[in-house]
Formats: sequence, structure tokens, C-alpha cells
Amino acid sequence: MPLADELLKLEQLRERGSLTAEEFERAKARLLGTGVEPVGSTKLAQSLNSLRRSGTDKWIAGVCGGIAAATGVDAWIWRLLLAVLFFAGGMGLVLYILLWIFVPAE
Repeated sequence: MPLADELLKLEQLRERGSLTAEEFERAKARLLGTGVEPVGSTKLAQSLNSLRRSGTDKWIAGVCGGIAAATGVDAWIWRLLLAVLFFAGGMGLVLYILLWIFVPAE
């Protein structure tokens, strides 16, 4: 869909009251690529978007090392947490395998 059509749809949504003025401005800035950061964006969200499995700080696949680099918490704490979750119903193993599959390597 051309940019002009998308902007027109946004304007129509704002006129109908479906979008507030602030939501309209954020959506418009996103479409135009002006680099305006969304209001709800936090450092944690940015860290999680840049999450990668570690190539150096790893025991098995680098999942805990990657989480540690993204969050600023030591890798041994993440390893301990996943181990506790593993022994408390196996959820740690499931979570680790899912992260191994879906988080790209460095």
C-alpha cells in the first residue's frame, strides 16, 4: 500500500476517534521513518530485541551468556535460575531449549 494511502487511513482513524492525537503522531512518525522512539520503549525492551546467544560465555549453547550480556546480570545467576526451574517441574529445560532454538547466535 502506498505511503499516502496509509497516511490517509491514519487520518481517518484519528477523525473517527479510534486514535488519540498522540497515537496518531507516533504512527505517522513510524510510517515516515523519522526515528521517533515509541513512548513505551524501555532499556529492557531494547536489550531483549538485541538478545543473542553468546559465542564466548557458554557451557552448552550460550543462552545464559547471551541473556547475561543483554540484561547486565551475571551468567551464573541465569544458569542457577534455569537449573532451579529444571528441578521444579522441568520448565527450565523447556525454556532453555526454546531460547536455544529461537535466539540467534552472536
